[in-house]
Amino acid sequence: MKPLDLITIGRSSVDLYGDQIGGRLEDMGSFSKYIGGSPTNIACGTARLGLKSAVITGVGDEHMGRFIREQLLREGVDVRGVKTDPERLTALVLLGIRDEDSFPLIFYRENCADMGLTEEDIDESFIAEARAVLATGTHLSHPRTRAAVIRALELARKHGAKTALDIDYRPNLWGVAGHGEGESRFVESEKVTAELQSTLHYFDLIVGTEEEFHIAGGSTDTIAALRAVRQVSGATLVCKRGAAGAVAFEGAIPDSLDDGQTGPGFPIEVFNVLGAGDGFFSGLMKGWLDGEDWPRALEYANACGAFAVSRHGCTPAYPSLTELEFFLRRGVQRPDLRNDAELEQVHRATNRANPGAGDWSTMRVFAFDHRGQLEEMPGYTPEKGGAFKQLCLQAALQVADGQPGYGILCDNRIGRAALHAASGSGLWIGRPAEWPGSRPLRLEPELGPDCGGLQEWARENVVKVLCFCHPDDDAALRAEQEATMARLYAAARRNGLEFLLEVIPSKVGPVDDQTTAKLIRQFYAAGIYPDWWKLEPMTTRAGWQNAIAAIEDHDRHTRGIVVLGLDASKEKLAASFDIAAGFDLVRGFAVGRTIFADAARAWIQGEMGDDEAVRQMADRYAALCAIWDKARATAKEAA
Repeated sequence: MKPLDLITIGRSSVDLYGDQIGGRLEDMGSFSKYIGGSPTNIACGTARLGLKSAVITGVGDEHMGRFIREQLLREGVDVRGVKTDPERLTALVLLGIRDEDSFPLIFYRENCADMGLTEEDIDESFIAEARAVLATGTHLSHPRTRAAVIRALELARKHGAKTALDIDYRPNLWGVAGHGEGESRFVESEKVTAELQSTLHYFDLIVGTEEEFHIAGGSTDTIAALRAVRQVSGATLVCKRGAAGAVAFEGAIPDSLDDGQTGPGFPIEVFNVLGAGDGFFSGLMKGWLDGEDWPRALEYANACGAFAVSRHGCTPAYPSLTELEFFLRRGVQRPDLRNDAELEQVHRATNRANPGAGDWSTMRVFAFDHRGQLEEMPGYTPEKGGAFKQLCLQAALQVADGQPGYGILCDNRIGRAALHAASGSGLWIGRPAEWPGSRPLRLEPELGPDCGGLQEWARENVVKVLCFCHPDDDAALRAEQEATMARLYAAARRNGLEFLLEVIPSKVGPVDDQTTAKLIRQFYAAGIYPDWWKLEPMTTRAGWQNAIAAIEDHDRHTRGIVVLGLDASKEKLAASFDIAAGFDLVRGFAVGRTIFADAARAWIQGEMGDDEAVRQMADRYAALCAIWDKARATAKEAA
């Protein structure tokens, strides 16, 4: 068994997608940033479908290059083949969605980093690890990158790997169309045809649109073009036909495209064709490498292409394997897939990349997002509060020591400097949105009346909202709080931010083993599906079982639960951890005052120095981490 299923090779870019649909690219007011480039998209798309994928490409030694590398890692793609080029910049692409037939784009690829690939960048031992190697046409357009691709294909053949080509014809990247013609998909060129045909014998699978086979075959008659390709290659040829689906030919080309092997298509709305071919190829590779027959592989491909044309962006549109299976099982409910709430929930929940760095199956969170509690301390000033929260961050980083599974809760009003400093540190970062102590729920003024302020939040910030609520709340209060919550939740989703909902019913009324579970069900009924739940410690297994059942009945893909502290002593927290750690969905804790309260009082009044405050908080935080880890280990042993 080889360690990699697939290595793709070729271009990578940062795609800047215009946010305004229907407008000219000239008039775009804002852009969303995604990873892009056909082989990069396909590596991500296949990784989402469960294949072990890698990419050989080049990025610049700058912010956009680091973005591509980091995003590939988040997607689960092996980046050993990603070359960092100190001399060249990462490629950029500007794209827009004008209407269902017009998708303007501009390539910024002049001597870009991925075009710096050479034969010397192709590592034989790396290629030998893969079951398949996939190349895309752009890198056959230049002698330097062409040599690198041919080297990779020859090594793939040597080591028994399958080989595939995405023709991916972009006339302006071959120099036969101008910079302003990035949208153009076909310009006749005998030179391009000759260059392509000289390489087609290397491939076991060749995929392209009718226009792409026209350039590969040197004829604008599709059957004639396919037969010309067949003369120089024994590959299976897969011809994409847009709304008519796709057709596969393993042997001689018949007189009609309708006589090839096909898979079922899907009647969906065309919203964005950019990147649809890469989604298609991702599904096709999944079927091909899993040994499925061509009709089944084409069904995967058509479904993945359908997702892509119905959503904004390329890689972000591609499905997870869970989502693909759900879609094939359930079918099309509405043609505009991006507005299918059930499908979008599965899409979002199963394609979340971890914020920060690492695996958040264990959560050890130092919560110092408190505002009111600090402001009430004798000697408090906003300057002191902000400085103290930077000490809290120091303590958190000291304990985490670069390891995964650690995080903070920090506000922007007092703790802005600490919050911003935490970005990129590897910590999970939660940020409160509620006005402290409010009931009915009110939000921080910085968010604005429509929660538009979330647009300014760092994308690794998790929206945390605490709602003081109880199942016995009167209908008017419940409706008001749920409406505020729904507005915040919708804005978080719109801005690509994860959402943590904290509920503390014990501060409102009496609680029993059903109280928290009832609240959870109420929020799901209101259409709110948190990525995270933050729940107060429950003293019985039944309480936890009921709460977890309420979550899993509605959302099998939630990130999980963290246990809050409520200023409890270390001994009480240890007792609550012993119960909570027996449930896998409880990932860990988010505790604050137990860690920082004593240090805060002393430091604010000048009775404790910086170093002593950091040391005390780090010791208490580390002790709680050890208590949780021991409770989890004991629970696993008992199970």
